[in-house]
Amino acid sequence: MIEQDNGRILALLSAYLNERPRAVEPATLRELIDECGLDAEEAYLLALAGAMGLDIADDRADRDLFERYLRGWVRRLDPAIYTADPYFSRVRVPEKRLGRWELRRQAFAPCELIVCGDMTRSPDGRIHARLGWFGEEFAYPAVLEGGREWMLITPNEIETMRPAVAKARGRVLAFGLGLGYFPFMVLEKTEVSSVTVVERDPNVLSLFQEELLPQFPHKEKISLVHADAFDFARERLPGGGWDFVFTDLWHDAGDGLPLYLRMKALEPLAQGGEFAYWIEPTLRCYL
Repeated sequence: MIEQDNGRILALLSAYLNERPRAVEPATLRELIDECGLDAEEAYLLALAGAMGLDIADDRADRDLFERYLRGWVRRLDPAIYTADPYFSRVRVPEKRLGRWELRRQAFAPCELIVCGDMTRSPDGRIHARLGWFGEEFAYPAVLEGGREWMLITPNEIETMRPAVAKARGRVLAFGLGLGYFPFMVLEKTEVSSVTVVERDPNVLSLFQEELLPQFPHKEKISLVHADAFDFARERLPGGGWDFVFTDLWHDAGDGLPLYLRMKALEPLAQGGEFAYWIEPTLRCYL
């Protein structure tokens, strides 16, 4: 029964996020608040349930799904928490193109539903997702490849990077560059002596070196390597003396699981050192 519930709510959520994440509009929210006397969080939950196709008034199964899942998943986000993030507040990402890659600014619309943290499983097997919405437009920097979002400095990126940033120490090795959020954050730590970043796309490296790296306050501690992550891992993990290895090579859980498992299989080559992976708790929900 729990797996059926998990499957149904994830299917509804996936369809909503991919097809109509802005279906709840500010006008709808204001109407529910004014006419029903609800606070903004409750009004949003009810509007979201309806937009996702749940009949919580007359269908008990839908109501149970709403109470067991959505009610604990969704919260209103405070933009000040994220605009105060060190990278977000100090690094200016310009609009620029190079090859298939593009730096640009994007924005979440007011009331747009977004992911803002890893998905996990509770002890009884139920999936728990972390979702949120802003009451106003929220602009953020992004890097796209061929029009596809690749890395965004959003609440989800900030929240899902925190565990790895907190653990990083000593000589750090990072696979995947993007906008450089992870290296920026760990370079701020006194317990991190150096960061080596491996990136296979020369255009990503060029954009980073030209536009972003000059803004890093501790850039003297970073080394950039143009190489394939898996080739580098096979050649340089043995005897490399890395204290912490972080991998972020995927767009999301859809393309991430096989790459995650592939890198996990190479961990023994390091003969020590701690490994971490972007959105690992989410990825493990699909094992």
